[in-house]
Amino acid sequence: MAAKQIESDVLIIGGGAAGLTLALKLADTLHIRLISKGILREGSTLYAQGGIAAVNAPDDSLNSHIEDTLNAGAGLCDPEVVRFTVEHAAENIQWLIDQGIAFTRNTSNSAQGEYHLTREGGHSHRRVFHATDATGKAVETTLEQRVLAHPNIQVDEQHIAVDLITTHKLGQPGDNRCLGAYILDRGSNQVDVYRARFVVFATGGASKVYLYTSNPDTATGDGIAMAWRAGCRIANMEFNQFHPTCLYHPDAKSFLITEALRGEGAKLRLPDGSRFMDNYDERAELAPRDIVARAIDHEMKRLGCDNVFLDISHKPADFIRRHFPTIYQRCLDFGIDITREPIPVVPAAHYTCGGIMTNLHGQTDIDNLYAIGETAFTGLHGANRMASNSLLECLVFAQAASRHILEQQNQPAITAKIPDWDESRVTDSDEEIVVHHNWDEVRRMMWDYVGIVRSNKRLQRSQRRVDMLKLEIDEYYGNFRVTNDLLELRNLVVVADLIIRSAISRKESRGLHYNLDYAQTDPLLQKNTVLTPENYAK
Repeated sequence: MAAKQIESDVLIIGGGAAGLTLALKLADTLHIRLISKGILREGSTLYAQGGIAAVNAPDDSLNSHIEDTLNAGAGLCDPEVVRFTVEHAAENIQWLIDQGIAFTRNTSNSAQGEYHLTREGGHSHRRVFHATDATGKAVETTLEQRVLAHPNIQVDEQHIAVDLITTHKLGQPGDNRCLGAYILDRGSNQVDVYRARFVVFATGGASKVYLYTSNPDTATGDGIAMAWRAGCRIANMEFNQFHPTCLYHPDAKSFLITEALRGEGAKLRLPDGSRFMDNYDERAELAPRDIVARAIDHEMKRLGCDNVFLDISHKPADFIRRHFPTIYQRCLDFGIDITREPIPVVPAAHYTCGGIMTNLHGQTDIDNLYAIGETAFTGLHGANRMASNSLLECLVFAQAASRHILEQQNQPAITAKIPDWDESRVTDSDEEIVVHHNWDEVRRMMWDYVGIVRSNKRLQRSQRRVDMLKLEIDEYYGNFRVTNDLLELRNLVVVADLIIRSAISRKESRGLHYNLDYAQTDPLLQKNTVLTPENYAK
């Protein structure tokens, strides 16, 4: 079957909260093509349990939310971006309510009709809107229904982007402009040309680069890798957030235990039942995630145990079942009754704080290319993301990008001739085992050497190995037809390389980056790590 050339006003790559929000905010005016690597809802948003941070309580304030975010970010948050995001939080919560999302309300007579707000690590007040303990599911499914019902939005599921198409790649002079992308239809194994006046990465993060992660299988850093190959700057990739509490069970894959449990009084305990977080931070279980994850990692290594425990069994059983129905049922499925016994937990890779550099409009270094959500580096999170600021960032920057795109919509249409994908010099692979072996090796290497605690020796070892893996994967990519697994592996090794190089360059410990050889924070290094393709090549 001949390759197709498909045209739209806006091509959105990714179907989580950021991509769906942007599509809905643009679709009344422009024709949208939205690409989803799997089925539409199968992204990180669906699994977000905690909620969305926004000031609502009388005793809270915008300045307090700003201060908490800056403190969690360990000196690297951009204050302008933090204020911009916090100030636009309330209107975006209201937009979600208008879309039909039912946030949990208080049931007490004294607060009838008011929303129930939780408190999570790093927050000084209760300000987290939530839909019980399945906020992401409520957001994803509600927005998905509206997207699928909109006549101006075409959704292509089971499609994965191969690479961007830009004027520089086509050898055209002048400023680099994005013209579209090559997209693989996973059903037909055909690569088509998707032309668009505006292209938006909403591809999520890259935590699948680690062996143990709370993220779904799709979180392979595709947008970051494609933007890097196209010439965009990438920042702060050394700051990978490890969620402190994922369910530890041989049959439980990637199941997160929300931080809201700790916000409601759950305690971390060692196998002997004793608490330990008070020894690490005065905020104990409500310290920021980097502190809690490192404390758990240290105790597990000190004791040689496989996990620690999170205990909320001292709370009334009805309270637990009412506030955490998803976690209660999922743990019960594995034989754990959280109303009576503690939950075995371990840290796991959870969130990518770095990414594609953008401005307040979501614009990247390439004209007409935007990035929003976890794939972007806006400056909001700094060296450590505060809980429940991630979905907020998706909403606020989808709104900002939509306004900027609408302002630019009268730009002239694309006239450049874009060649079809060329498969004339490749064949079908006869050694798929190479892909699977390298996929496994990348993720194990990153977990062992570039994880929660790092050292110069570990980082240097990982750099040597990733350099070899890149050569092997590039050679394989050049000789065989592309598949979903090969494209994800190609992107994963790029992301791994960016993380390692960023970690090596930061000769201090700050936020989520902890190096045993530079255990202290250096005030002179209070700056972002920015990698540029031009300097990298040198």
